Amino acid sequence: MSSSSLSAPPPPAPAPSGPASTSPWRSLRYRSMRWWSVANFVSNAGTWMQLTVQNLLVLQITGSAAATGLSMSVQAAPALLISVFGGAAVDRWPRRLTAAVSQALLGTVAFVTALMVALDRLDVTSLMVLAAVTGVIATVDGPACSLLGNDLVPREDVPSAIGVGALVHQAGRLTGAALAGVTVGFLGTAAAYAANGLSFLFVASVIPFLRPVRGAAGHAADHVAKAKDGGTRDTMSVREGLAFFARRPRLLALAGVTGVSAVFGRNYQLTLAVLVTGPLAGGAGSFGTVSTVLAVGGIVGAVLGARLRRPSVRVVGALAAAGGLLQVVAGMSPSLAVLLVMVLPMAVVESVSDTAGTAVLQTDPPAHMRGRVLGVWGSIGTVWSLGGPPALGLLMELAGARGALIAGGLIIAGAIGAGHLLRERRTTVPRVSPVANLETAA
Repeated sequence: MSSSSLSAPPPPAPAPSGPASTSPWRSLRYRSMRWWSVANFVSNAGTWMQLTVQNLLVLQITGSAAATGLSMSVQAAPALLISVFGGAAVDRWPRRLTAAVSQALLGTVAFVTALMVALDRLDVTSLMVLAAVTGVIATVDGPACSLLGNDLVPREDVPSAIGVGALVHQAGRLTGAALAGVTVGFLGTAAAYAANGLSFLFVASVIPFLRPVRGAAGHAADHVAKAKDGGTRDTMSVREGLAFFARRPRLLALAGVTGVSAVFGRNYQLTLAVLVTGPLAGGAGSFGTVSTVLAVGGIVGAVLGARLRRPSVRVVGALAAAGGLLQVVAGMSPSLAVLLVMVLPMAVVESVSDTAGTAVLQTDPPAHMRGRVLGVWGSIGTVWSLGGPPALGLLMELAGARGALIAGGLIIAGAIGAGHLLRERRTTVPRVSPVANLETAA
C-alpha cells in the first residue's frame, strides 16, 4: 500500500446505533478497534519479551549495574528533551502514516540489535546509540498510536478504548515475559529482539486497514481545524502547543493532580518493598504476593475505568485523593494481611484514575492540538518518573517506609483538597460590574 493511501483519510466507518452503553468492552464493537487491540497485544508481547532480556544483556556486555541504569536513562532522555517536537510532528503529519512509519522504524532498530547480538558485534557504545534512537522514535510513536486508537471509536467510548488498551498492555506483559524465557532458552537472546521487530511490523501492516468511526474524538474535528487553517501546517508549532497547555486550566489542574500523585504515591514497588521487608518483617515471597495483588487491582481498575463515559479532572482528583487516604491507612498496617487488604483498593483507585486522566488528556484539547499536548505531557511525565523515586527515597530516609507512605498520602489528599477549595472560592466570589458600582455610589 502506498504512502498516499495511508495519508488520505479512508471513508469513516458508521457508528453502531442503539442506546448509550457503559460496558467496559463497548469500544470492541468497532471492527478496526478489535484489530488495533490484537495488534497492540502482539506489539506489547514483543516489547516485554525484549525488555525481559535487555537488562540481562546489558549486564552480560558491561558487567555493570550502573551501565544498565544508564541505558534506561539514555532511552528515557529524549522524552524529556524532545517530546514536544514529537507531538508537533504528530499534529503536522497524517496520523496513520506517522504511526505506520514509526512502528516500522522501531522494528528496524529491533532487527539491527538482533543482528548485532547474533554476530557478537554489540558493544556499550552501539547499545547506547540504539537506546537513544529508540527513545527519539518513541516521542513520535507514543502520541501517534494513542491518538490513532481514539480515532477508531466515538468520543464517549474513548475511556473504554483506554481501559481495553490497559488490559491489552497487562496481557502482553505477562505473555511476553513468559515467552522470553522459552525463546532465549531455545533460540537465544537475538531471537527475542527479532520477535519484537516482527511485532512492530505486524502493527505497521495493520494500520493501513484501520477506519476511523464517524463522530470519533479527532476525526471530523481534525478536518475542520485544517480547513480553518487553510490547509497550511506552518502554524502547528511547538510554541503554540506549549502556550495552549499553559492557558488550559483543566490541563494544568490535571498536571498538578497527576504530578503530586506520581511523586508522593504510586511508586509502590519502592515504598511497599521497604515496608514489607522492613517493619513487616516479610521476605521476597511476601513482596511478590503484594506485587501480584497490585497487578490484579490494576486489571480490575482498568475494567471499571473503561465503564466511564465522560471522565473529568474532578473525577481524577477525587480518585487520587481517595488513593492518598488509602495509602495513609496502608502505611499504618500492623501486619502483612492488613496491608494486602489495603493494597487491592489502592491499585483499583489508581488504575481508574489513570484511565480517567488519560481520557481527559486525549479528548479535552481540539483535535489539531492533541499531538502537541501529548508531547508536552510526555516531557512533564518524564520529569515525574525521573524525579519521583529519588524524592521518595529521601523521604523514606527521613521518615522511614511507614512515615513516607503516611506523609505522602496526606500530602496528596491535602494538596488536592486545597486546590479544590481554591477553585470553589474563585467560582463563588460574586463579580460586580463597574456600572453596578456607579449605580450603588449614586
